[in-house]
Amino acid sequence: MRNIDAGSAQRHPDHLFDGIGRRFEYLRLSLTDVCNFRCTYCLPDGYKKPCNRPAELSVGEVRRVVSAFARLGLWKVRLTGGEPTLRRDFDEVARSVAEIPGIRRVAMTTNGYRLAERAQAWRNAGISAINISVDSLDPARFAEITGHDRLREILKGIDAAQKANFDSIKLNAVLMRGVNDRELEAMVDFVSSRDLSLRFIEVMRTNDNAKFFAERHVAGQSVIDRLQALGWARLPRQPGAGPAVEFGHDQAKGRIGIIAPYSKDFCATCNRLRVSSLGKLHLCLFGDAGIDLRPLLQSDDDERDLIERICKLTSTKAPAHRLHQGNSGATPHLASIGG
Repeated sequence: MRNIDAGSAQRHPDHLFDGIGRRFEYLRLSLTDVCNFRCTYCLPDGYKKPCNRPAELSVGEVRRVVSAFARLGLWKVRLTGGEPTLRRDFDEVARSVAEIPGIRRVAMTTNGYRLAERAQAWRNAGISAINISVDSLDPARFAEITGHDRLREILKGIDAAQKANFDSIKLNAVLMRGVNDRELEAMVDFVSSRDLSLRFIEVMRTNDNAKFFAERHVAGQSVIDRLQALGWARLPRQPGAGPAVEFGHDQAKGRIGIIAPYSKDFCATCNRLRVSSLGKLHLCLFGDAGIDLRPLLQSDDDERDLIERICKLTSTKAPAHRLHQGNSGATPHLASIGG
């Protein structure tokens, strides 16, 4: 990669900020929008490939975009999807990202369908943190939510991840009224005896799920109230942490997090940007559109222009999403740009 000269280094900041002073340290990079699960809150009818869809970012394009963000002080990258491990070159992508100077943590989010067999390989490729979607601990309910009777397989994968010694293992559960909300205590018990973190996530409205959202949304604050009634207390926010508010308990090994985008001031601590599998920069999960960076990902010689474009675009990031106004922007579903 071409080195940036001293004059250029002075023009480019070491840290990336938006127009209201929020600093960005965390990039969520989607590797594909394809997913093999049919989760009711995301792709209830399964993935449908658009006509004339461009190819996903190549390994070289991934390296260039992450390198540019690393030069701007972002040190954490999460590989997402869809289901990122559907990429045949997933291990190569992970290894390439982990080797980029300045990147200190490479995380991934997965539905866990290959976790039992691939956990150690992913750890060896440079993945240090992993999030696994587990929306129910009841096999029948898990199958109802995801379209697959694979809970036993996913639980084996969690065990394999622990044996592979990931620095962080988190379980993600989208809490839905009348579906799995009565499992909250059982799921809390599951992580209490394990060195895991469990994330309860509010159902989020997107362009294709307004009716589902109205029927199934559970407010994050109600979950916090239930946790506090069980003796869980809020923990300090960790550097580079995502959007979850974390809770701990004196008698529990695990931790509980709440991701509540409808809560007051949710966007005030935003520290993350998103790039889609097609190379579009999304300043917000619920923004109006992505801005194409791909023309500047074809050559190392375009790095200076790429960095300048990222800085200029990030300065225009809106102070907050518009979910409270029923506006979820251009996001068709959560798999489209990595959730």
